Amino acid sequence: MTLLTDHDTVTLVRLLKMAYPHEAFPDGPYERTAQAVLAAVAGAPRQLAQLIQGLHDLDELREVPFAELDDDTALTVLRGIHEAAFFKNVRGVAVVALYDDHEVWDLLGYEGPSFDKGGYVDRGFNDLDWLPEPKISIEEASA
Repeated sequence: MTLLTDHDTVTLVRLLKMAYPHEAFPDGPYERTAQAVLAAVAGAPRQLAQLIQGLHDLDELREVPFAELDDDTALTVLRGIHEAAFFKNVRGVAVVALYDDHEVWDLLGYEGPSFDKGGYVDRGFNDLDWLPEPKISIEEASA
């Protein structure tokens, strides 16, 4: 059973792309995040209705549908609704779902949790080669 129309799904994916912009991310992580948002409200009729209404309201805020807005205008719209319950609920699910996506881990260079491998101390804790070496100086205390 599909709970959102194709248009609503496109709108939700666009919202996620604007809320969590990463030029290097393909559509897949955003689409999976949209599915996670939908799964989170699927068993809660009130939250599902709130999501559907919120997506429809996004389209009413400008003369063109939200999914068709240029990036600057879309971002302005999201800034205007950032306190809306619908948007807060989407963010609450999306921030976890998006950054827990293993494709996103690969794109960001995150190797995943290491607790089952003995922790980070012996697994790249100090492998940042793009940072300059810190200047360490020890001042002797005068007696």
